[in-house]
Amino acid sequence: MKFIKILFFIFVLMIGAFAQRTDDVLATATGMTFRLRDLSPETQKDVADLPVKIPKARLSLLEQLVSRRVFDAEAKARGITMGKLLADEKAKVKDPSDAEIQKVFDANADKLAELSPENARKQVISFLRNGPEQKLLGDLYTQLKIKYKVTSGKDVNVGTLAPTDTVATVDGKPITGKEFEDWVRVPLYEARADMADVILDELDELIYNTLVTNDAKSQGLDSSALIAREVSNKMKDFTDEERMTLEMAFRNSLSAKYKVNILYSEPEAPLENISVDDDPASGPSTAPVTVIMFSDFQCSACAATHPALKKAIEQFPGKVRFVVRDFPLESIHENAFAAARAANAANAQGKFFEYTEILYKNQGALDAASLKRYATQVGLNAAQFDIDFNAEKAAAEIRKDVADGEAYGINSTPTIFVNGRRVRRLSVDGFVQAIQKSMPK
Repeated sequence: MKFIKILFFIFVLMIGAFAQRTDDVLATATGMTFRLRDLSPETQKDVADLPVKIPKARLSLLEQLVSRRVFDAEAKARGITMGKLLADEKAKVKDPSDAEIQKVFDANADKLAELSPENARKQVISFLRNGPEQKLLGDLYTQLKIKYKVTSGKDVNVGTLAPTDTVATVDGKPITGKEFEDWVRVPLYEARADMADVILDELDELIYNTLVTNDAKSQGLDSSALIAREVSNKMKDFTDEERMTLEMAFRNSLSAKYKVNILYSEPEAPLENISVDDDPASGPSTAPVTVIMFSDFQCSACAATHPALKKAIEQFPGKVRFVVRDFPLESIHENAFAAARAANAANAQGKFFEYTEILYKNQGALDAASLKRYATQVGLNAAQFDIDFNAEKAAAEIRKDVADGEAYGINSTPTIFVNGRRVRRLSVDGFVQAIQKSMPK
């Protein structure tokens, strides 16, 4: 979940890397050339609009950085974490009435039908609370900007922004040009990568459809007949997985036959200096690849990603060091911080990974009694678990991880780094590719 939602979809790209013309060649195949102008008008427009969207996005990202500094200052003044500050503010919003909930149910019955009644209700309540919550946070931000004397500095969209330039001031402390550029580096990359995904996906379909048409014509067939022969007629189990496998094989054969060469490439993730701190780890400390996962044990996406990451790491025995750092999203997950404390207490007795496996599988029951029960299940000393759980050392360790994560620009979980580069494709294949790319040549 994003810390503060940017009000428009950011196609924020560096002009030098994405200032493409419509006649730029994206790919070639035998007797064929594929250009930007061959893609959809929507994609062409997105690329053409970049010079206008970039400065707007930079201003929005500056506001996001200022808001973090403001909320962090207020959280420190109250002696709590920033996540707790936001959670406390959101807690002031009353839950919607049954009539309001039912109205949303009725209007979205088809979309909610696949969810259990309990999960559907939770989603509806979350949806209805979001607007009032964001308004409260916005109002608090407005007040805190006055309290902490936020002032503007040099325009971040000037031609030359020096590292020492002050772009804003919060509580008498300047935000420098270097701090700002470091802050926007990751969002800029992610937006560039998002745009690259759109272009590459569309390009892939364009090439496939063109090759199918040409190959069918060369054989005196229409496209549907060729696809039926190479895909549909070969199916035995008639599963989606089987169809995907056959279609991928057909795509690969066409690509090889027509010597497809993709000239356009996605941007590489920036290299970041991500500390492993002294957090729980598995795998040899001398491994050539280090995987760091910032996780929230109440986050459903973390629970879904964890087994995929494990499966990928298992393919490189002795080659990967896996480190887990805490990033509980207190503003949306009321039990996340307690779960992180419990995991740290389990780590003190050498059972971190065994314990967190249970946490991921029981995210609906992370109350205090359940956390103690899980400790018993993995064979922990109950008395020592209680001592370590309540120790200020555990809370301080979690706050240190959160502070580090925020400094790295993390605003959602899971966020995973492989040798200092963020992984965008959170799948087994995505992790395997990232690990392979990081292996010494």
